[in-house]
Amino acid sequence: EVIVLLTALSLAAVSTNTPVRGGGAYFVISRVLGPSFGGAIGVGLYLAQAVSIPFYVIGFAESVVRTFPGCSEYLEVVALSTLGLLFVIVLVGARWAIRTQFLVMGALVLSILAFMLGGIFRLDPARLAANWRASAGSGGFWVVFAIYFPAVTGIMAGVNLSGDLRDPARSLVRGTLAAIVVGALVYAAEIVLLGAGHGRQELIDRPFQSLLAQALPGTAFLVVAGVFAATLSSALGSLLSAPRVLQALARDRIYPVLAPFGAGSWETNEPRRALYLSVLLALAIIHFAAARGGGAGFNFVASVVTMLFLITYGMLNLAAFVESFGRNPSFRPRFRFYHWGTALAGMAGCGVVMVLIDPWAGAAAFLIVGVLYLEAGRRSMAASFGDARRGFVFSLVVRGLRKLEELKPHPKNWRPIILVFSGNPLTRPTLVQFAIWLEAGRGIISVAQIVAGGGDRMALRHEEALKGLEGYSRRRGLDVFPQVVVWPDFDAALRILLQSHSLGPMKPNLVLLGWPRERQRWKAYARNLRIAAALGKSIVCLVGEPPQTAPFLPRRVDLWWRGQRNGSLMLILAYLLTNNPEWRHSHIRVLRLVEDEKAREPAYRALQCLARASRMDVEIAVVVSTDAFPEVAARFSTNADVVFLGFVPPEEGGEEDFFDFYGKLETELGCMLLVSSSGQADLLA
Repeated sequence: EVIVLLTALSLAAVSTNTPVRGGGAYFVISRVLGPSFGGAIGVGLYLAQAVSIPFYVIGFAESVVRTFPGCSEYLEVVALSTLGLLFVIVLVGARWAIRTQFLVMGALVLSILAFMLGGIFRLDPARLAANWRASAGSGGFWVVFAIYFPAVTGIMAGVNLSGDLRDPARSLVRGTLAAIVVGALVYAAEIVLLGAGHGRQELIDRPFQSLLAQALPGTAFLVVAGVFAATLSSALGSLLSAPRVLQALARDRIYPVLAPFGAGSWETNEPRRALYLSVLLALAIIHFAAARGGGAGFNFVASVVTMLFLITYGMLNLAAFVESFGRNPSFRPRFRFYHWGTALAGMAGCGVVMVLIDPWAGAAAFLIVGVLYLEAGRRSMAASFGDARRGFVFSLVVRGLRKLEELKPHPKNWRPIILVFSGNPLTRPTLVQFAIWLEAGRGIISVAQIVAGGGDRMALRHEEALKGLEGYSRRRGLDVFPQVVVWPDFDAALRILLQSHSLGPMKPNLVLLGWPRERQRWKAYARNLRIAAALGKSIVCLVGEPPQTAPFLPRRVDLWWRGQRNGSLMLILAYLLTNNPEWRHSHIRVLRLVEDEKAREPAYRALQCLARASRMDVEIAVVVSTDAFPEVAARFSTNADVVFLGFVPPEEGGEEDFFDFYGKLETELGCMLLVSSSGQADLLA
């Protein structure tokens, strides 16, 4: 009852916040957690309701057989005949089925009065005290729990008929909570009355006869009618609910194979096809349960129903938790007696109880839902339900950003947050590709395009460029965040982006740039490098194009070590580069140039210590030469696929020498990554 009450509170909160239409619990879950979760739970909920039909029908048949022992050989016949009668009632329409429920309710009230009043006259405190003591019984606690739990799952009947209610938000809350409270009081009172009026062994051996004996004299027939009514009522409710869940699921087209069941009757939109499938499923289960023997088959079906309902209840609580915990401004339920903590407790309770009842069955249920979730997520969902996942993730991100801001950065935890100035990526695809490789799934990439322009057409040009950049990223499956700035002055826009682009503590720590091909751009480019360095950004300049190599063949990465500051970042980036599938079998070679033989051994030992400390598999080479560096690099790295070189942004007035130096190297080496570190990344930290 606690689990059901917590779930009802969650349901009340969500149903008074979102208009609940056909499909009940499925509708709520799918509109809050999205199509993937909704689809997975929708199938589970449908099966729970569909399997409940034979469960209650078999319960009715067993009560008939025990009331009339002469029919004991006809359990399956009674069950199938009952199912046929209920099918005809539902086929006529929900309105007639609900009217039938009022007759059933009348029989139930008379029955409850008969055995409650009779139980009061049989009260024996001594017998109650004797029965109160623990007993092993015929099964463990959780076995009995699994059999009993479907008795409190009736709240789903009202939820799943939400599409037929005039005011679902009002009726669901009041009706469901009232039903839970009244049901709990009746169950608890009857447990006490039975325990005070009958001996333990009698209750174990002759439970149904004990109930009849408890009734007021001459009213046993009312108790029989009540038992019949209770099982028939529940079976009828499930037969009404299950097809509507399947119809709603089919209409959302999450699983195309279910699409035919979305059709409804022409006059009243009744889910006829879904009803036929539910009846066929019930027929098969009744036959299976009857073959296993009445009691054993009944208990088995009860356990299956319990597992399916528990996982559905858990997801309902999760839906309410996501809405509330995410602090979505649109979450304004009219039902006020709710807190995300109750939803979390209800969800945890469902999961724990599933494991305690049967760990293997619980694991199997989670596995089935997981497979359905992945299948739904694999498909491209055309429908957007405006679900609460965005609000939930938003809340988590905000909390994470605030926490991240409190934590001091450390070189050990350095991750690449790359701002790549891609321009039009169609003309410079290698630049964006290198950003993906250098990030290697460890950081964040923002792809920035600066568009020259202004005036009245600025907003239009911004929208067009952003759509183009987003489309490019989506088509190539790039995990990047597009950014567009429209401004008359390219360099001014670049410097503004360098200063302002961030989200709290998530500021770019590495700027990736292409190489200028026009001489008149050198001074402005060098000034941008100096500004980026002054702002504490590491810089990587891509010079040239990597040679065309067959995919997944071994490649060579050469890294020229010319100092600890740039060298640490170069080695980290080389390591990240080789963590991509295209570079996975690459060979990293660390080279160092010294001018005489005396320096060879100390330089080699220093690089060895570096390699051990970095825990990276690299080859070390020390080159002794007095030749100029470009000539030495050309001799040793001409065949490398990419060469890492450190640099320092040129001082004002030194731009010509800077670009001439690296221009010569490009001619000899081909593809280079020039790295200038801010010092935030330390390989030995």
